Amino acid sequence: MEPTGAAAVIIGNEVLTAKVVDANGPHLIRRLREVGIPLRSLEIVPDEVDVIVEAVARARMRARYVFTSGGIGPTHDDVTVRAVALAMGRKVVRLPEMVALIRQKAVDTLTAEALRLADAPEGAVLIAQPGSWYPVLTVGDVFLLPGVPQLFRSQLDAVLARLRGTPVYLRVLYLNQGESAVAAVLDRVALDMPHVAIGSYPMFDRTLDYVVKVTVESEDTAAVETAMLRLQAGLPVGSVVRTE
Repeated sequence: MEPTGAAAVIIGNEVLTAKVVDANGPHLIRRLREVGIPLRSLEIVPDEVDVIVEAVARARMRARYVFTSGGIGPTHDDVTVRAVALAMGRKVVRLPEMVALIRQKAVDTLTAEALRLADAPEGAVLIAQPGSWYPVLTVGDVFLLPGVPQLFRSQLDAVLARLRGTPVYLRVLYLNQGESAVAAVLDRVALDMPHVAIGSYPMFDRTLDYVVKVTVESEDTAAVETAMLRLQAGLPVGSVVRTE
């Protein structure tokens, strides 16, 4: 069976050493959910070629689409292009169209370091990004995105505009009873309706007016509403604080 959904590899020593708080992973999770593409995994790895190769290979086995974040700049620790090429069994080549773009943007003498931005795995394609001269680098269904959050977000939008997903319909119940009091009905509905995902999340913040948050989600809107009705009918009387 062909893999579906998406997987992500966040690359950077700065994330693993807490020099930078990763914003790209959480943003990717939200945006994929909005467009209805399930995220199968998200892995954070250092700027080490062998580790990135292994992570990209795992991601490609799990999912159809793979997003990388970071390591595509012109400095010594930007090794993502080489690692992705190795993971896909391809050579690194210099893209003439990218060289032309870099030459157009060069203010002074074009440096060898600047030209590294034109290196890509063999067979790579550039996706034009509205409002920016810098295109998205993609090879197969692997999308190599920058680590800078602002750039990551704009390039991600350009990619997602080309992909198709099925949005998920979500309903939520807020309960004033602990999980042990509601687990039986959650289990029963979940077993009867396996195509509906039911999640239970206990809260320990006494300032909240509920102690358990229950989520009900599926691509099938009618099934979610049916599950909501069954849950509300089976839960202890007075346990539902509110729904949304």
